Amino acid sequence: METIRQILLTRRPTGVPVPQDFALAEAPMPRPGPGEILVKMRVGSVDPAIRGFLDDRPSYLPPVALGAPINGMSLGEVVESHNPAYPVGTLVRAFATWSDHYVIGADALGLEIVHPQPGTELHHYMGALGPVGLTAWVGLFAVGEAKAGETVVVSAAAGATGSTVVQIAKARGCKVIGLVGSAEKAAVIRDLGADAAIDYRATPDIAAEIAKAAPEGVDVYFDNVGGETLEAILPLMRLHGRVAVCGMIGQYNDADHPHGVTTLWQLVVNRLKVQGFITYDYMDRLEEAQRELDGWVAQGKLKPLANLRDGFDKLPEAFIDLMSGKTIGKTIVRI
Repeated sequence: METIRQILLTRRPTGVPVPQDFALAEAPMPRPGPGEILVKMRVGSVDPAIRGFLDDRPSYLPPVALGAPINGMSLGEVVESHNPAYPVGTLVRAFATWSDHYVIGADALGLEIVHPQPGTELHHYMGALGPVGLTAWVGLFAVGEAKAGETVVVSAAAGATGSTVVQIAKARGCKVIGLVGSAEKAAVIRDLGADAAIDYRATPDIAAEIAKAAPEGVDVYFDNVGGETLEAILPLMRLHGRVAVCGMIGQYNDADHPHGVTTLWQLVVNRLKVQGFITYDYMDRLEEAQRELDGWVAQGKLKPLANLRDGFDKLPEAFIDLMSGKTIGKTIVRI
């Protein structure tokens, strides 16, 4: 019997995940039913949001069951099809599982056909030209409504989404301030075009440093971390400023003890819009987003930043490094 490899959740992590929380296992090869497709994973996405699926608590998706494969975004090739819209050989992106083969239907979350451009490596379509780029675009432009001449602050600015936000905000003519966790990461985002890079670990007063870099105030805050950083930035927002809440990685490893934000009165003072979002709430904007991202890459205005691993069994290791704050750019595993 043909078998597949899967990465299973063996126990729920406490704090930062460790190798013992995962197991590599084999399972029978699944077979697609009517209207379904069998996909061979080519690129696995490693994202902070996965950490929230590993706790037994409500999230925007159900938690991963113990003994079940981890959920995550995947890019793969259709190897068996019972759906004429997705013939064998089609490259697709979808929310699936950490399985080297998996079956999905046409209703799979985020299912899209991928059309790689000549000369662009496939793994970038799981990064700046894929879910990461789309998330950055949606949060910055559909939710944050960033416009040329405005000041944008982005946290976790050397990460997958953050480093993309830095570049596409500059491409649209914004002033960009990036918040990072090391001098190395600060240098990276300056090279990507950030007007200012602030290492929050090197300053006792992050609000004061942001105020120096943006004395005119902040129009858009792209929030990847939440907690104390969100608390510090709210009083610095300009009238009718917008906060696009993409994630709160600052509390993913300790969701039982979230930081209480004490500056929420600023929402009234400056009539702020604070909105959480999921990329696929904006399906009607994704074609526009993909077209613009492809164009920026072709023009050299967007340089995909990838932290690559090779091998299906590297998925847990890559995820642990990501959640430990050790990575720069989009963490991707090529299968």
